[in-house]
Formats: sequence, C-alpha cells, structure tokens
Amino acid sequence: MNYLLLIFFGLAPSIIWLLYFLRKDVHPEDNRQVVKIFIYGSLAVFPAALIQFGIFDTLSFWEPSIWKTTFVLFLGVALVEEVLKYWVVKDKILKSSHFDEPTDLPLYLIISSLGFAASENILAIVGPGLLTLSPARTIAISLFRFVSATFLHALASGTLGIFLALALYQPKMKIRLALIGFTLAIFLHGLYNFSIMVIEGNVRFLIPVLILTNLALVLSLGFRKLREMKGICEIQ
Repeated sequence: MNYLLLIFFGLAPSIIWLLYFLRKDVHPEDNRQVVKIFIYGSLAVFPAALIQFGIFDTLSFWEPSIWKTTFVLFLGVALVEEVLKYWVVKDKILKSSHFDEPTDLPLYLIISSLGFAASENILAIVGPGLLTLSPARTIAISLFRFVSATFLHALASGTLGIFLALALYQPKMKIRLALIGFTLAIFLHGLYNFSIMVIEGNVRFLIPVLILTNLALVLSLGFRKLREMKGICEIQ
C-alpha cells in the first residue's frame, strides 16, 4: 500500500475528531496555535517512548506477572502519556495571550492529545502496513482507532482540562481539583489499556465502552459548565 496513503489513514482519526471539537468551540482559536499544539502533541510521542523504554528496561528484573503488567500500563504508559500531553499545553499555551477563557484549557489539551494519538496511529499502521496489511485491513484499523484509542486520548486529556480549568476559579480547592483531574485521566486511561490487553471475555469490551461513554458525558457537562463562567482574562 502507498506510504502516503498509510499516513493518511493514520492521521484521519485525529483530524476528524479535531474538526469535531473545533466546531463546538464558541470562540474559535487561532488556526496557527491549533496546528502548533497538534504538532507538539504529536512530537511528544518520542520522549514518551524513550521514558517508557527506560521504565521497561529498569523493570527487566521483575518477573512477568499481573502486578508488573498493571504497574506498566497505569504508570509506565498512562501516567507518562497524560503528563506529556499536559506539558505541551502548559509550556506553550497557559502563559500566552491565547489562553483567555475557561474552555481553552480542555480544548488545547484535546488538541495536544489528538496530535499524540495521530503519531501513535501512524506508527500502528505504517509499521506493519508496509509489509502485510491489505487496504481493507488498514482502513479497519483506522476506523477502530477512531472510535477507541484516539477518542480515549481526547476524552482523558479533555477531562483533565475540565478539572484544571475549574481549579482556576476555586483557589482553595485548586490542588484537590488538579489531583482529581490527573487521577481520573491516568486511572481511566490505564484501565482502558488494561481491559483490552489483559482482561478476557465480554468484559474486555464492556469496560472500554463504559469508560468512553462516561468520559464523554463528563467532558460534555464540563464544557457546558465552563461556558457559563467568566473569561479568565476577567478574573486575573
């Protein structure tokens, strides 16, 4: 299959979700900022991989077990990825003039996460695709990742963004809300990975569906609440 076509199917899930979330933004963001954060999010895959390989190497002494798998999926994968996606936004947006309303925080975290997911998707498709995948199989993988891993990245990071934005308005609960946001994003991201990689039977598919459904609900309600708040520029 053509190399560029493989990249297209790798990018497509993230681009579709990106367009969806941007269309729901009442006050559209600067396209240049959107592209910048998307690209930085995609590049975050590389330090994530280095850190994860380092963790795997460090834990090589640990005999394979359910405890090792749990540790790796929740802390070595979910925690590392959620922190790096957040770091992109913290470093590039939070102190800039482009961050001027509550919904910007979850929106830019979603953009960063979709960039991250785009790189993951490309690597998932291009690697085997050049050698063995048929066009139909490539499309199937792209569609599956659209409704699963890519959506999870957006929902987990977006939910984190909701709690971080709420923390801006409640100084006394700032740390607590931030911890809740990070805990939810990391735990549900890890549980999703654990369910599809470790758990067997019908529950293997039920848990991811419940995670995605509930995160989507939290994100929708969170955006609705944030839209009712004053612009950040008005409270500083």
